[in-house]
Amino acid sequence: MFNLREHLTYDQANITLESTDKPDGGKDLYMKGIMIQGGVKNANQRVYPVNEIGRAVKTLNDQISGGYSVLGEVDHPEGLNINLDRVSHMISECWMDGPNGYGKLKLLPTPMGELVKTMLESGVKLGVSSRGSGNVLEGSGEVSDFEIITVDVVAQPSAPGAYPTPVYEHLMNARGGMKAYELAQATKEDPKAQKYLKESLVNIISRLQ
Repeated sequence: MFNLREHLTYDQANITLESTDKPDGGKDLYMKGIMIQGGVKNANQRVYPVNEIGRAVKTLNDQISGGYSVLGEVDHPEGLNINLDRVSHMISECWMDGPNGYGKLKLLPTPMGELVKTMLESGVKLGVSSRGSGNVLEGSGEVSDFEIITVDVVAQPSAPGAYPTPVYEHLMNARGGMKAYELAQATKEDPKAQKYLKESLVNIISRLQ
C-alpha cells in the first residue's frame, strides 16, 4: 500500500465558500468543492477509477454519518496520522457528482483554522489535497484498494505542476509572520488576540500578493 496525495488548485477543485449563522451570532465558514478527480490521469500520473472513488467516498461518508470526526490540516504532513496542533477543519459532508468525489470542509476555531479563514476572507485562493492510501499498478498508474484518510488545505502552486508551497512557510517567511503565528496560539482563549491576529494577517497577505 502506498501513501497517496493528490493536489487540486482552488480553480481545479471548483472551490466555493459558504457561511451559516451560528446561535451565538457568529458564522461558520465552509469550503466546498472537488476532493479528488476520477477517471483521468492526474499530474502524478495516477488514475483513480470512478468505482474506487465511489467506494472510498461512501466509506468516508459512513464514518461521518456514524459520528466520526474526519479532521484535516493545513499543509501536507508526511504520514497519514492527524496532527492535532495543525488541524484547521473537519469534513462535514462528502458525495459523488459524476466521476469526482466532492466534499464540504467546515473551518474550525483553531489557530490554523483561523489562519485559513482569514486568508480566504482576504481573497487568497487556497487549494485542497487528498490524503489516502492504495495500490498503484505499475505502468498504467491505476489505483486500487483506495481509501481516503482526509483532505488537507494547501497553498496554490507557484507554477503549473509545481508542488504547493505550504501556507505555514508563506507566513513564516513574511515579515511579521512569526508574530502572527504566535498570536494564533492564543486566539481560542483571547478575543483581543483574535482581532489583532486578523489585522496582522491581512497586512501580511497584502504583501504576499
